[in-house]
Order: sequence, then structure tokens, then C-alpha cells
Amino acid sequence: MSKRSDTKRWLAKHRADPYVKAAQSDNYRSRAAYKLSEIDDKDRLLAQARGIVDLGAAPGGWSQYCRRAASEAKVIAIDRLDMSPIDGVTFIKADFGEQAGLDALMAAIGDTPIDLVLSDMAPNLSGVKAADQAGVMQLAELSLALCDDVLAPGGHLLIKVFQGEGFHELFADMKQRFDKVASRKPDASRDASREMYLLGRGWRT
Repeated sequence: MSKRSDTKRWLAKHRADPYVKAAQSDNYRSRAAYKLSEIDDKDRLLAQARGIVDLGAAPGGWSQYCRRAASEAKVIAIDRLDMSPIDGVTFIKADFGEQAGLDALMAAIGDTPIDLVLSDMAPNLSGVKAADQAGVMQLAELSLALCDDVLAPGGHLLIKVFQGEGFHELFADMKQRFDKVASRKPDASRDASREMYLLGRGWRT
């Protein structure tokens, strides 16, 4: 089958996706907003949030949800890619894994208590399972490490992971740092996707 036929088939399936249709109707930039919405409905992550950091935020679906669900919270989004402005969201175009990006993020946070760190990041997938697994786990570990610098006592962390090599070690590491750790697989995740989310609640300092 030609690449053009594969693309047409993917586009047809994408357009038929109920979460894609809902995102268009609800004015979300991506269907990913419903992953966070589902988890928040279950775990009430944003209810008391004063400050939220959204890592790898582009195109902005999670930041949009945060503004709607926690309108009083300060939302700081960071990504290496461009992201169109969102009212009430501070956006930093930078890599938080590099010192310049981390410095810019810390400057934007200032004195704001950060109660929630979010990461829906994934590397550019190569199709090589071992390489993709290593890439997504590295991003998850960077997100956890950031909590040492920014997360307020009792705060929460939600990060995308793939189950595989490094998963159990990360889970164990989070259990040492949070009061509770759980995995989440929202219905809005595509059936074919290996993604899931680790949720740490109650950051220990």
C-alpha cells in the first residue's frame, strides 16, 4: 500500500475520533486536553493549585485545560517548539533540560508556589522500541528531577511514560518522594498507544 493511501486512511480515522471532534467543538487545540480532564476528574489535581508548570506544552491543550479548570492559578508553559499565546498562560520557548531554559523557567515562577507539575512530553518516536522507551523515560526522569527545584510541599506530578525498561525504577523512585503514586491510562489515550501516566501525590521535601 502506498504512503499516500496510508496517510488518507490515518486522516479519515483521525477525523472520526470522538476526542478530535470534541476538541474542535470545545475549542481545544488538541485531543490531549481530555486525557488531563479525565485524570483531573478522578484525582482533583487542579482544585487547590496556585501555580502549575506545563512541560513540553505545545500545542497547548493541557495549558488550555488548566486555565479553564483553575482560573486563579498561575500557569507557566515551556516548550522548545513555538506555541500560540493563550490568555493567562506564561509561555517560555526553551528546553527546560538545559540551564538557560531552567533559568528562564525559574525566573517566570518567581515566588509562586507550584502545586502541580505536568508533562505530556514524548520524544520524536523512531519506531525502534528500545530507543523510544529510553527517550520517554529520560524525559520523565527530567520532569521528576525538576520537582526538587520547583514543587511545593504536598504538590503533585503527572508524567507520561511507556511501560518497559526503566518504568519500575522510576515508579520506585517516585514512591520515595511522594506520599502516593499511581498509574493512570485515560480513555482518551489512543488504543494503539503504549502511553500511560504516573501520578505522584503529596511531594515530600
